[in-house]
Amino acid sequence: MTFNLQLSENQILNLGKDATQLMALKREDRIHPHISGNKYRKLKYNIVQAKSEGRQTLLTFGGAYSNHISAVAVVGKEFGFKTIGVIRGEELIDKVATNPTLQFAQQCGMSFKFVSREVFRFKTSESFIEKLKKEFGEFYLIPEGGTNDLAIKGCEEMLSEDDFDYDYICCSVGTGGTISGIINASKPHQKILGFPALKGDFLQEEISKFAQNLNWQLITEYHFGGYAKINTELISFMNQFKTDFDIPLDPVYTGKLMFGVMDLMRQGYFPEHSKILVIHTGGLQGVLGMNAVLKKKQLPLIS
Repeated sequence: MTFNLQLSENQILNLGKDATQLMALKREDRIHPHISGNKYRKLKYNIVQAKSEGRQTLLTFGGAYSNHISAVAVVGKEFGFKTIGVIRGEELIDKVATNPTLQFAQQCGMSFKFVSREVFRFKTSESFIEKLKKEFGEFYLIPEGGTNDLAIKGCEEMLSEDDFDYDYICCSVGTGGTISGIINASKPHQKILGFPALKGDFLQEEISKFAQNLNWQLITEYHFGGYAKINTELISFMNQFKTDFDIPLDPVYTGKLMFGVMDLMRQGYFPEHSKILVIHTGGLQGVLGMNAVLKKKQLPLIS
């Protein structure tokens, strides 16, 4: 893809004079204003493939505040694809105007098909895909979250020569595509730590389908109750982190990731003089939607 990109950079965090480790944040969130970090990486070779097949339509899946839905909509607008988003939750059909993610995707030209949560569970079944083809015609299918072999190839490009000096590389985990690419691109001396945003250990199997190396581990204690779950402790941490380092985090992925990494540091998990690289995969477009939810619940907002 030929976007107007800003190269990602490693921003060293000032942890104070008593810190025994060095930590840097790889600012993948800065490479494109609307296609955050790992979404750009996942979509890059899928779009090349769609073009080579002569496809004119991209179809994918996502939820109400999906970073992936937003990114695919922008890609469609930039590269001349028609885009279709199959959205989890029939109740959202009348709420597009009040949902910043769906509204933005619609403004980029994406059409929606809203389905019940029960139907959405069958999104990978052949029968469901065939029904979608009968309704919309031929399309290039991008899975929910974007993870497939081509996405892994793109995510392998996250790491550069400068990153091989780090002992630990930490990233958030959704569908497992990003961490799989990082694992494949890493060096044997490095340990890759993944921080799932979802409850459960099922991601071990998913990542093993794509990851070629064994130098990785999932840290499963920092999901805050599950996907898109959040509480005042996490909000307070994110807001303080932004005050301290002038770096915004998102509540679904990078907020939980950074909370987990810094908590492990306090516990002495990392040996002294370790060099730790944390990947900021973006997702900041979701803050607006989460703040709308928090406001209704009369909870503090994300700054």
